[in-house]
Amino acid sequence: MTAAGLASRPRLDRGRVMAWSQNYGVYVSVVALLLFNIVFTANFLTVGNLRTQLVQVAPIVVVALGMALVIGTEGIDLSVGAVMALAAALIPLYLGYGLVAALLVALGAGVAAGLCSGLLVARVGIQPIVATLALLVAGRGLALVIADGRLKQIQNPDLLYLGSGDVLGIPVSVLVAGVLAVATGLLVRRTTFGRRLVAIGGNRPASELSGLPVRRVLIIVYVLCGVFAALAGILATARLGASDPADIGMLMELSAITAVVVGGTPLTGGKVRVAGTVAGALLMQLVRATLIKHNLPDSTAQMVQAAIIVAAVYAARERSSR
Repeated sequence: MTAAGLASRPRLDRGRVMAWSQNYGVYVSVVALLLFNIVFTANFLTVGNLRTQLVQVAPIVVVALGMALVIGTEGIDLSVGAVMALAAALIPLYLGYGLVAALLVALGAGVAAGLCSGLLVARVGIQPIVATLALLVAGRGLALVIADGRLKQIQNPDLLYLGSGDVLGIPVSVLVAGVLAVATGLLVRRTTFGRRLVAIGGNRPASELSGLPVRRVLIIVYVLCGVFAALAGILATARLGASDPADIGMLMELSAITAVVVGGTPLTGGKVRVAGTVAGALLMQLVRATLIKHNLPDSTAQMVQAAIIVAAVYAARERSSR
């Protein structure tokens, strides 16, 4: 082997390691954390604890799935937490008309927010981070105005069932997140819309030149992300038994972005890893739960989360540069 070949071999090996870690590292990390907790965390395998972990992560999974679609187009949506708060603020106002009406209004708020983001990005040409940052501020403020800045208890048993009920032993919120994950995976892999989404994220100018409906796809993607966020707001409200726009969805955009990036979807777009996104959300939940159960503050979990996302982005950058 030549000297040049010997010099390039470590680079190739390093590239393979980075590629492997981006594709499979999240799954290995989830398994490692599970094993650690089984051995060192008391009562981790109890039904009650496992149920709690799954119920807590369900809204994050729902929001992260919508975020994955947006990031797949090389975009970002910072308004998802505010949309959750807006949906939560609207629910108590319309429960008097029945659960279905309240849910439709809450989901409609998600449609409106997503449509606004999509139009600003696709039609006006504003950068996604700027457009959705404006909606983050406006949406949270509007939610607080609608709720008069107060927490409101929820007494409707049908809505509370969404947060505490079971279907064949599976929590409703977990079932909703699972069904949505499967549907999102099928959308990305088995539909023309999904292929267009990935193509636009991979090379938007080429997609425009080839005649793809770029603007329409982008608008639909942001609308879907808004609907997913509103649905997560509904599930969070049902689980808490209260509408609290000041707290619901707070920093959710960071949790969702972390789950997506750690799951292997690159911030540069062109790929959507649905299973990885779900695993990324589970990993973040396990990290937080593990640290708390071992008497470490929640602030430590946030710092660990920051370190994980930096490592994931670095691995993606190293892979794309080779």
